[in-house]
Amino acid sequence: MIDNKKTLADPLEPEQVAAFLQENRHFFEAYPDLLAELSLPHESGSAVSLIERQISVLRERNMDMRHRLSKLLDNARENDKLFDKTKRLVLTLLEGQDMGDIVDSLYYCFDKEFGIQYTSLFLFGNIDKIPSSQAHVVSLAAARDNIGTILKSNRAICGTLGKKEMHFIFGKYADEIGSVATVPLIHGNAFGLLAIGNRDPHYYRSSMGTLFLGYIAEVLNRLLPKHLPR
Repeated sequence: MIDNKKTLADPLEPEQVAAFLQENRHFFEAYPDLLAELSLPHESGSAVSLIERQISVLRERNMDMRHRLSKLLDNARENDKLFDKTKRLVLTLLEGQDMGDIVDSLYYCFDKEFGIQYTSLFLFGNIDKIPSSQAHVVSLAAARDNIGTILKSNRAICGTLGKKEMHFIFGKYADEIGSVATVPLIHGNAFGLLAIGNRDPHYYRSSMGTLFLGYIAEVLNRLLPKHLPR
C-alpha cells in the first residue's frame, strides 16, 4: 500500500501554514527566536524582521487612527461653532419686530457671522403690498418663469444653475458666482426663495449637506408669512 500521508520531510502548503497560525495565535510566544529569523521584503528592496514589520504596520495604523480622530475632533469643533452661530441667528430673527428687522438680520448674520459671499432673498407677490426690505419682491408668475424648476423641488439644492436662473437670482453678481445653494420658502405654497452663492465652483457641491440652509428656511417659513399680505 502507498501511504498518502505527508511526512515531516514533505513541504507544507502555504494555506496549511496560514491555517495553523490562525488556530495557534500564540505560537510565536513559545518560539520567540523564530521571529528574529523571519524576514519580509520591504518596498525599498531590503529585508526587515517580522517584528520590525509588525511594528511598522502598527505604527502606520496608529498614525491613520490619529489622523481620523483629529479629523473627527476638527469636524466636532466646526459643528459646535456652526451651532452657536445658527443659534444666535435664530434668536436674532425671533427678536425682529417687522419684515425689515428680520431680513436685515438675515443678511447681516450671513455676511458677518457665516462669511457667506452672496445672499439673495426673494418674496413673491405685489411689491406695493409687501413691506419694504432688502428682499427682492417679484411676482409669482415671474418667479415660475425664471426659476420654476427650483421651486418645484420644494427642498434645498446645491451645485450650479443655468445662466437664466443665475441672473434672475443674483443679478449683476451672477457672473462672479461659481456655485450656489437654494431653498424655496413655503407656507402652504411657495412664497419666496433663499439663495446663497460662492465664487468657488466647488464650494457648494451637489453632494453637500443642506441641513443648515434647510433649517434657516424652516425658521423663515414661520416668521415671514405673518408680515405678508394674506
